[in-house]
Amino acid sequence: MDGRSEFVHITWLPKANMRVLISIFLLSLGALTFAGTPMPVEEKKIDYLIASIESLQNAQFVRNGVAYEAKAAADHLRLKRRMAGSLVATADDFIRLCASVSSTSGTPYQIRFSDGRVVSSETFMRERLAELLP
Repeated sequence: MDGRSEFVHITWLPKANMRVLISIFLLSLGALTFAGTPMPVEEKKIDYLIASIESLQNAQFVRNGVAYEAKAAADHLRLKRRMAGSLVATADDFIRLCASVSSTSGTPYQIRFSDGRVVSSETFMRERLAELLP
């Protein structure tokens, strides 16, 4: 070589095949992006689950041993949902990843009712979700 850069043009694929491969790649990328976005039906289910916590009267949401009122609990769940981003695509994902246990301590969330009953947040949410399913 004489020190000059030489560019090598690789033509191992015809242009038509290259276009097909690029199209498949772009469609796959779009599908992956879409896969992490909750469908409108799932969004409504998640909103319903959060509203079911927020509307609890005379109940406390226990997180890491501290009792919170319903509004504060709902706000916290909305924050966790936002922070989870594309990891939450379904209501089940939301229950499992955001509404069942503390992400810092691993301690399960609980709901303490005025009659003294204590139910895990996961159980409460799954019961509410079952109400929506036929």
